[in-house]
Amino acid sequence: MATTVAEVMTRAPATVRPDETLAEAARTMRETEAGDVLVVDDGELVGILTDRDIVVRIVAEDRDTSAAKVSEACSTELETVTPDTLIDDAAELMRLRAVRRLPVVEGTQPIGIVSLGDLAIARDEESVLGQVSAMPSNR
Repeated sequence: MATTVAEVMTRAPATVRPDETLAEAARTMRETEAGDVLVVDDGELVGILTDRDIVVRIVAEDRDTSAAKVSEACSTELETVTPDTLIDDAAELMRLRAVRRLPVVEGTQPIGIVSLGDLAIARDEESVLGQVSAMPSNR
């Protein structure tokens, strides 16, 4: 069984810049089949943007995703982990902070992302959450 985040994380996750439009970010999510992108400015992690952020903070307010910038919708108060973080510690951090994804960093440089689904698969592939998380996207 995997024990550290490095063993289960998605490496080289999709990234966007804070000044990109949300429409551009959404296209990046579609192209990479991801529900999130890391927001990076000059190589430094500054936020995370999820598909839900776009819907709740922009679309639900009748704002134009072609005009709104990533910086207007992304979360900037981030919890992060390092590659050597134990998966149990990452799961506990997710529980305490009520988040489903954690950027994996070395210093301020993002090198990966770990999701609740990644941890569910690592902990117990046979669990319902592990099985659902292992399924391919519905594209």
